[in-house]
Amino acid sequence: MKSGLSLIALALAVAAPAALHAQEAPADKTKAEKAEDVTPQVHTTKLSGTFGGQKINYAATIGETIIKNNDGVPEVAVVTTAYVKEPRDPNRPITFLFNGGPGSGTVWLMMGAFGPKRVAIPGNGTDDGAPPYPIVDNPDALLDVTDIVFIDPPGAGFSHLIGKADPKDYYGVTQDAKLVAEVIRLWLNDNGRWNSPKFLGGESYGTTRSAAVANQLMNETYNDVGLNGIILISTVLDFAAGADTPGNELSYITNLPSMATTALYHGKASATSVEAFAEEARQWAIGPYAAALLKGQKLQGEERAQIRRDLSRFTGLSETYLENADLRVTPGRFYKELLRDRGLTVGRLDSRYTGKDYDNAGEEPDNDPSFYGIDASYTAAINSWSRDTLGFKTTREYQSISGIGGLWDWRIGGRDTNAYMNVAPYIGQALRENSGLRIFVGQGYYDFATPFFAAEYSLSRTGIPQDRIEYKYYGAGHMMYIRDEDRHKLSADIRAFIRAR
Repeated sequence: MKSGLSLIALALAVAAPAALHAQEAPADKTKAEKAEDVTPQVHTTKLSGTFGGQKINYAATIGETIIKNNDGVPEVAVVTTAYVKEPRDPNRPITFLFNGGPGSGTVWLMMGAFGPKRVAIPGNGTDDGAPPYPIVDNPDALLDVTDIVFIDPPGAGFSHLIGKADPKDYYGVTQDAKLVAEVIRLWLNDNGRWNSPKFLGGESYGTTRSAAVANQLMNETYNDVGLNGIILISTVLDFAAGADTPGNELSYITNLPSMATTALYHGKASATSVEAFAEEARQWAIGPYAAALLKGQKLQGEERAQIRRDLSRFTGLSETYLENADLRVTPGRFYKELLRDRGLTVGRLDSRYTGKDYDNAGEEPDNDPSFYGIDASYTAAINSWSRDTLGFKTTREYQSISGIGGLWDWRIGGRDTNAYMNVAPYIGQALRENSGLRIFVGQGYYDFATPFFAAEYSLSRTGIPQDRIEYKYYGAGHMMYIRDEDRHKLSADIRAFIRAR
């Protein structure tokens, strides 16, 4: 998939929400399955491995959950992959995980971070090359502390709509959340796990989904499902914070610290440490820079000159370029301009990665080197693992990233379609109404898809208790786990989070 896609296909709610892709991936074109032909398949394989230093025997079950409409007609086949320690313990923690998109399969978290096997690729800014790709044991998988169920909603992975099912009933923030919540309840029923400690988590739009699913599980129905924790990896909750549209000053503020850490990484800025420079950039962005941006064209004279000098120090860009940009640099321009003198661009998902465009004259990069540097290996790994090892038989293509984002209904709570979507209030309500709930937030310093300062901003708003939110930071980008050091740290951090329930 060699396109300018975001790896995890986020979408921005502007006038009509547009995907954060440079262009959309093709949707799944496999012929629709007739409702009367549906026979769900379920395969269980007994395996063992060493996770967190413990030898664990476990059952790996990949199977379809069929969701029916009110008339009892099958409309959705949701594929889940569950890893459950044996012998089974009904009081053991269970964690439900999904990726984002919309339309992104769980391949990334399963084969990159928390599944029993992972695909081993370079995590240092170089591409994954050509197959075969090593599929190796993953001691960082979480099976020593929790059972895990990976969920692919329809349009992602092998999951799909059936027969005459209407996409409008399932492709949307709330519609999707209701479906995932139903799948979780059914899994709890079928596996006798209602009294297990429960954790919910996702990556990228999967964090948006986590907030919306938690709302469905805890607030929207009388069949309440209590949660012990929500795991947010590469977080996007308030979409105004990342909307690069004329007149929205907020995104310049929330992107600035990521520009600073990236400039430091590539030698375009100086500081004692990335942590120290990130904090300095946070304080400058929310203080002098925010005040300057709000003055608009009234910012003049020495005050403007000082902001321009400081902005150049943080971003590594020349004062001339910044003045031409009116002190407002979009991420796309930053990717192209930062290393233009070296003939290189930097990545969006992971700005440690560099690429070389067709020529050096453009305003934005041709592509995202941090996406095309890893995509083929993950696709190969999930197909090999699911089909060959776990025995899932299908003629359908595995949708690592599909094109359903263009069909997504971004409205929540009956709000105006022109409003920016914000699901952070769901997190606030859940924390206020469940004193045992905790939130884990994991962010990469080099991630422009879901910048770390935007995540902090969205979770610091009114109505969100701060005492049960835990932040952890990593020296990579959107998928911080592709870097070995950060995969180990992320795994250890989440282990500690689950153990502390």
